[in-house]
Amino acid sequence: MKTLTLAWSYLWSRPLAAALNLLLLSLGLASITFLLLVSHQLGKAFERDLQGIDLVVGAKGSPMQLILSGVFHIDVPPGNVPLKAVLELENHPLVAQVIPLSLGDSFEGFRIVGSTHDYITHYRAQLAQGQLWTRPMQVVLGSIAARKLDKTVGQTFVGSHGLGAGGHAHGENFYTVVGILAPSGSVLDRLILTDSASVWQVHEGHSAAADDEAGHVIERREVTLALLRYKTPLAAMSLPRYVNGNTAMQAAAPALEITRLLSMLGLGTDVLRAFTAVLLLTAGLSVFIALWSAVRERRGDLALLRMLGAPPRKLAALLLLEALWLGLLAAALGLLAGQGMASALGWLLRLDNSLLVGGMVWPSELWLVPAIALAVSMLAALLPAWGAYRVSVLELLQGQ
Repeated sequence: MKTLTLAWSYLWSRPLAAALNLLLLSLGLASITFLLLVSHQLGKAFERDLQGIDLVVGAKGSPMQLILSGVFHIDVPPGNVPLKAVLELENHPLVAQVIPLSLGDSFEGFRIVGSTHDYITHYRAQLAQGQLWTRPMQVVLGSIAARKLDKTVGQTFVGSHGLGAGGHAHGENFYTVVGILAPSGSVLDRLILTDSASVWQVHEGHSAAADDEAGHVIERREVTLALLRYKTPLAAMSLPRYVNGNTAMQAAAPALEITRLLSMLGLGTDVLRAFTAVLLLTAGLSVFIALWSAVRERRGDLALLRMLGAPPRKLAALLLLEALWLGLLAAALGLLAGQGMASALGWLLRLDNSLLVGGMVWPSELWLVPAIALAVSMLAALLPAWGAYRVSVLELLQGQ
């Protein structure tokens, strides 16, 4: 314990040098933490929210936009498609399931999504309170949406036009909360779910509800997009080509688009990795120079310790423990800064509202950060520690 205390005192005997080394090492570790967190959270989000969705069908435009808006709800959809065309896909021999989604409104930044009960079943979400909707203008809130909006079963609200806050309010159409979902870890947690007929009623007027009750099929009725599940893996070869070539819609394969997205992000990730490597190398050199200079400046202290009976390994351990203190401090600061950077990214880009990036998480690979911190600091201290180990008392005294 005395050696630990002495090493701590030696570390801060030159506060400016110690602070500089701590800053450099912490910045490099914060960058590594940020990369690990973003990669982990994006990977989990893609795996979780894309599970079981083989194809997304919607209006022609950008396939990437279709995936981001229809699966992750972080973009604006390219447009609407006829309901009739979507329903025809249900009869296709290669299609096992079709889940239509109707977008266009929101409430205080949370999207109102019109669909069927199959959308909830697809993500295996369970009710925490109330029940699912049984008629138009009833909604079920995701767990996070309910908490942040402070809404409970039985309360009402009015949606606004657009997929972000600040749109025109539909003042004559009140939604009633009839259920709240338990946390599922999926995108449903941050959505407001309702029947597709609710979206039609809000935008088409009360005639939509009357037509539904009469059982009429309106040719002009539209949905935003549809999520498809293949009946057989062979459908991946022909169904997208069939939709793109024989209908007015486009088909986007989530797996292909996400792979393309990750490749587009790869260049920025590589640049950040290179920057992190430079920071860590600079920090390692700075720690090495500081400790090597410390050996020369503390010759009197080292001589006194040897004269008092301290063995050479004690002097070497003193240098190593000083580096250990630096590595531990840098690891703690780097982890906190990296977590803060990931949370800030989710908040700034609104990714946290889609469960992509945000919040404090600790994936198993994050243990790599303190391991790197200790490795860099201890490697930088090896040569100075070896120098302190080899110097004799006579040489130390002659240097005074």
